[in-house]
Amino acid sequence: MKYRKVLAAFTAIAALASLAACGGVKKDADTAGSAITVGTTDKVINLDPAAAYDTGSYNVHIQIYPFLFAPNYNSNELSPDIAADDGTWSADGTQFTVKIKPGLKFANGHTLDSKDVKFSIDRIKNINDPNGPSSILVNIKSVAAPDPTTVVFTSAVPHDVTLKQSLSTPAGPIVDDQVFSATKPTPAADIIKANAFAGPYRLTQYKPNEMAVFEKNTSYKGLTPAKNKTVEVKYFSDTSNLKMAVEQGSVKVASRSLTPTDIQDLKKSGKVKVFKGPGGEERFITFNFMIQPYGEKAPNADPKKALAVRQAVADLVDRKEIASKVFKGTYTPLYSYVPTGLMSHTDTLKSAYGDGKGGPSPEKAKKTLDEAGVKAPVDLKLQYNGDHYGSSSADEYAAIKSQLEAGGLFKVDLQQTEWTQYNKERVVTKDSDGSYPAYQMGWYPSYSDPDNYLSPFFRAGNFVNNGYKNDAISALIAKQAGEQDKGKRMEMLKQIQQMETQDLSTLPLLQGNQMAVTAPGIKGVTFDTASRFRYAPITNS
Repeated sequence: MKYRKVLAAFTAIAALASLAACGGVKKDADTAGSAITVGTTDKVINLDPAAAYDTGSYNVHIQIYPFLFAPNYNSNELSPDIAADDGTWSADGTQFTVKIKPGLKFANGHTLDSKDVKFSIDRIKNINDPNGPSSILVNIKSVAAPDPTTVVFTSAVPHDVTLKQSLSTPAGPIVDDQVFSATKPTPAADIIKANAFAGPYRLTQYKPNEMAVFEKNTSYKGLTPAKNKTVEVKYFSDTSNLKMAVEQGSVKVASRSLTPTDIQDLKKSGKVKVFKGPGGEERFITFNFMIQPYGEKAPNADPKKALAVRQAVADLVDRKEIASKVFKGTYTPLYSYVPTGLMSHTDTLKSAYGDGKGGPSPEKAKKTLDEAGVKAPVDLKLQYNGDHYGSSSADEYAAIKSQLEAGGLFKVDLQQTEWTQYNKERVVTKDSDGSYPAYQMGWYPSYSDPDNYLSPFFRAGNFVNNGYKNDAISALIAKQAGEQDKGKRMEMLKQIQQMETQDLSTLPLLQGNQMAVTAPGIKGVTFDTASRFRYAPITNS
């Protein structure tokens, strides 16, 4: 134990030294002593919003790019960011018109007007990156910029209740049409060199997944101007180094992802404050419909047997055991596709699988496989990632492996892959069937509506990209988005969850809260209900 602590300390010191050695955080008269230091183990996939739909990237995007609308702090209510009004629908509900503030500028002096808004939305849809947020914009047919301060969105779904919300998500950052490519993701170096920022901050220094320096953008005229001058972000490779940095004071704010044990230890120390934000995070297993056992591209393809395999997994997982033993109660069992706290939440998975009460049932799993003619043990390759979804993932998936193998019904090959590679290899594209038959995923909502737990997962062209398609579910998801009657929409949302419970393209496991640890004197840390962790309100007294 002592050796590991000494080694961790040496690694943390070496990591910080390496930042200075390779052109990392520069101290000067403007930043020395005034910077707020944030630590995280999250990875940044891309600085270009068109090519990233992950929490690590999004937490950078919201600092440096503006949006038409953004959630108020500690609320799911939207307010104008660079928009000048709340937007209005045409009488037939096919067009949503938004005015933007006049006289807006990017930090480089380029004009920010309606053309940039149209360009930003159009390029995300056209680039359609497999790891990008284009699926959020599926209901937007077209965007027009009739004059410099007017943007008109034509909707495929009349009176779409999710359209305005979609403009506050990872698909909503407004970028500089004079800097960004219309046809492919723009390199980070080009974005930084061009100073193409119009959010609360400018990104002045950046080394991928090592460090980033954000400086207040004085030309920003949006909802959340920065109360601090400089924020330095340090990216850690593991939670032990992050925890040590918090204890030693070199990091003032730590977010994503300390382990439950780390958080308990830090809370007991009394030297830091543990902040708990709104829930909404989900952890789940995704099945690749192409290459899972008996999948569409498997040598022995059989849709009934493939479904039986997914159902047997659902019968065997013990969520309560994982929540209590691995996550120490910081996560709770999730038996629904829409999490607790949002309208239409229904525990359909609890009654449909296992013992019908939330627990596992090896007997039911065996019967399901037998009736489908599936011979046990089923060979299942299961992939997980520990650097993006937290080091507790190793214990989480070791527990799942044990649960699936306990009755002899499965033989699990458990493997881990580094996040950047993982995020590329997991997806099914026109050129690839993906690499992982079943794999770990997590989710933070982009907006606080049940739709955000359904459209990105189950609608045609979804973000998950696991080869799953159900035309009836896809059509119903589109229909509910335009339903103005709350009661009728509620019934549609519940019906979608019932239908998906039968298909099981993903298997929800746990629901959790957002956590942060802060040093004494730090104020203003807030997690929004839509998973935004904005640096703007943080101060150090």
